[in-house]
Amino acid sequence: MPRRKGLPEWGELVICKVKRVTPYAAWCDLEEYPGIEGMIHITEVAGKWVKDIKKFVKVGKQYVAKVVKIDYQKNFVSLSLKRVNEKDEKDKWNDFRKEERAEKILEQTAKEMNKSLDQAYEEVGFILQEKFDSLFSAFESISKDEKVLDKINIKEEWKKALLENIKKSFKEKEVEIKAEMEIKNFSMNGIERIKKVLMSLEENFGLEITYISAPKYMVKIKGKNPKKLEKKLTEALEFAVKEAEKVNSLVSYKMIK
Repeated sequence: MPRRKGLPEWGELVICKVKRVTPYAAWCDLEEYPGIEGMIHITEVAGKWVKDIKKFVKVGKQYVAKVVKIDYQKNFVSLSLKRVNEKDEKDKWNDFRKEERAEKILEQTAKEMNKSLDQAYEEVGFILQEKFDSLFSAFESISKDEKVLDKINIKEEWKKALLENIKKSFKEKEVEIKAEMEIKNFSMNGIERIKKVLMSLEENFGLEITYISAPKYMVKIKGKNPKKLEKKLTEALEFAVKEAEKVNSLVSYKMIK
């Protein structure tokens, strides 16, 4: 379970698990903050009058709540469910799942170094959270630029081991962008002219072109940056339109999502 050090901040969204319910409040454990307890008062459960709190919160269930009050002396926080909108809830769960993924990277690295997850958090995890706000953000930044590690005050053995596992986990996946192209030419040597256009596309843009059925062709481009690929494919198809005009041919196309 992803964890953080200390207490959450006022206004922060947290994952809480209800452990008991009384007539006027629900008592929770904060999943990301070990040992920290929270309370949801009946007036903070819903945006309408609540007669029976047990109809709104269930023991053992997890909820996204907002921190509305902090007692630093008692390590205790007051929480609200009614101040969390649908988007907030969705975003928080997405962030939580990303942090779970990042924690697995940290745990795997710790195992390779014969260390516990507790040690990993103390020696690396909490330091990264303080600097990047989350483990996932830290690992994502490192995956894009290894030099980020040079600015972090952790032992070299950790840097080397983490970098290797981050690279494995954040390896960019190859994507494929496709378009359907129609090319027509009704002259006596139309086939040869169509071939000339297709060859120009392959030679100049490195596209994969497959025949569907006259006059349709599937045009594909592969890589790791979807936006750049789509831009390149569009440029290639516009190039095909102009090349086709030179040999009295007609080209049209549509991108396939």
